[in-house]
Amino acid sequence: MRSQSLTIEQILTLLAETPPRLAALTADLTPAQLQTKPSHDEWSTNDVLAHLRACADVWGNCMVAMIEEDRPVLRAVNPLTWIKKTDYLDLAFRPSLRSFATQRANLLAVLSPLPPEGWSRAATVTGAGKVLERTVLFYGQWLARHERQHVKQVESIVNTMPR
Repeated sequence: MRSQSLTIEQILTLLAETPPRLAALTADLTPAQLQTKPSHDEWSTNDVLAHLRACADVWGNCMVAMIEEDRPVLRAVNPLTWIKKTDYLDLAFRPSLRSFATQRANLLAVLSPLPPEGWSRAATVTGAGKVLERTVLFYGQWLARHERQHVKQVESIVNTMPR
């Protein structure tokens, strides 16, 4: 499911847009609606936000480590495993969204002034089978694409809510 590469500007724009887009999509929903799953095997809006936060933790921390350290060796962490070490699934949506927005602002404060060559900073990633080399650009594209899909998911969930 690879699409064409995103530019640095596109990455920054998409990452900046995610928290306010989620806020706008969910502004009229009640706390109960934010917890409602469209069907038994689907995620609620709150579940999607918890997942986005876990992904932002894992992949955002990888980007920051690559920027702060020269060629770090990082252990791969699956966000689906990481989320079990958090309370994200139990948090109320609006405070969780505020925390996500703050986390995103902090990440953008690190990424925005990064010169183009800074996006090439790399790490060796172990623990996910084959040893991989990943860059800040790789994680930025991955995070932006991934979030874009989940924002569409939230939009779909919101559109199924009775009004």
